[in-house]
Amino acid sequence: MEGYDLLTKEFKFLLEVHKPAVAYEKKIAADQGDRSENAEYHAAKEKLRFIDKRLFYLNSMIEKAQIIDPSLAPHDKVRFGSSVKLIDLFSDAEEIYTICGVLEAEPENGLISIHSPLARAMLGRQEGDDFKIKLPNSVKEYEIEEIFYKNIFSLKKNIRDEKDFTFH
Repeated sequence: MEGYDLLTKEFKFLLEVHKPAVAYEKKIAADQGDRSENAEYHAAKEKLRFIDKRLFYLNSMIEKAQIIDPSLAPHDKVRFGSSVKLIDLFSDAEEIYTICGVLEAEPENGLISIHSPLARAMLGRQEGDDFKIKLPNSVKEYEIEEIFYKNIFSLKKNIRDEKDFTFH
């Protein structure tokens, strides 16, 4: 739900706040005369193009979104929203990953997209299951030690806000 709310927040901010402000910048720059050599005019025009592209993308994502509340699902098997503690069977190292949507993914923080090879290899498995995953130069083998739920947004380090929504 938080991911969807963030998409709609960005869409609304761009549409209602940022785009009108940049359109006003463009108008002010256009009023200064010759547009062919007016850097401010061309910069504002370019910003509006970026904003429109982002609005189109966000609208598409919002329309296609499926809101899934993983806290309501049992985590007896690996599924969307599950956090999974793995043991690397070669090194005995412990790794924890949480399966999330593409837009929430932060692999560097253990949040992996449901479409990633590792997530696909884990889906449907239970605690105690072993599995292998092929990497470009090797094969890794894991055992699922624990499956649990933890809110994705409590794990995210890169949550965008209004200062990140603008184009400079």
